[in-house]
Amino acid sequence: MKKTLSAFFFFSSLIAFAQETKIPYGYNDEVGKYFDAGGVKLYYEIYGKGTPVLMLHGGVYGYIDEYEFLIPKLAQSHQVICLATRGHVKSEIGNEPNTYKQRATDAYKLVQHLELDSVTVIGFSDGGHAALKMAALYPQSVSRLVVMGAGFHPPGSRTETFNYTPEELMKGSKEYFTKRLKHMPEPERWGEALAMVSKMYNEDAPTKEDLESIKCPVLMMSGDKDRYSDVASVVNAYKLIKQASLSIIPACGHVIFYCNFPAVWESMKGFVK
Repeated sequence: MKKTLSAFFFFSSLIAFAQETKIPYGYNDEVGKYFDAGGVKLYYEIYGKGTPVLMLHGGVYGYIDEYEFLIPKLAQSHQVICLATRGHVKSEIGNEPNTYKQRATDAYKLVQHLELDSVTVIGFSDGGHAALKMAALYPQSVSRLVVMGAGFHPPGSRTETFNYTPEELMKGSKEYFTKRLKHMPEPERWGEALAMVSKMYNEDAPTKEDLESIKCPVLMMSGDKDRYSDVASVVNAYKLIKQASLSIIPACGHVIFYCNFPAVWESMKGFVK
């Protein structure tokens, strides 16, 4: 009985220690830094050493911490650079309309700021579209590309209209967004930021010409149940990119790395050099 109790308290202590020492990705004051992207301060964190990998997170609900499983895996052999998009938690909003060209240019400026020649880019959803645009606009800076939950959406092909508001998001996920608001440099402008990103989603997307111009190897990934970028849109992008590979994760929706992380990791680990 004493041995059983001792083992119980030992493992309880380990669990408590793990929870206390869990790295707060996206909120890590020990490593977090800012750079000037041209009149707007953007936040980033870096983990590990080795060949650089730039992580571009999703939009609205997305942030650096969504990569909590990928970052430690990649950081074992890579320098993992995590950028917070404009208007997302610790990054400023700026005053210019949101576009994917802007997203791509912000990411490119971070690569320049860190004095890197080129990086592997991993992007999810919003970040996936930005990654495609970055590879098209700044081919010298992108050596490889992994795109999750983003495809080719020709003008007029989307049937859903986006109109995110603070009221809607707080109603559905109050605790989640309350935490994020506490860390925003401009919380009073959150509604403005949501309006700008909604307009971008409704009106902007990487073009056919963008995808056809990409020269680096690209791994396109998607869940077969993704409602935002369905398999058809991802396959369409795959067909337009010269050096593309394709990975479809079965029985998963949009956020494939939460749905089936082992399958996602097995698909990308041999691709990310």
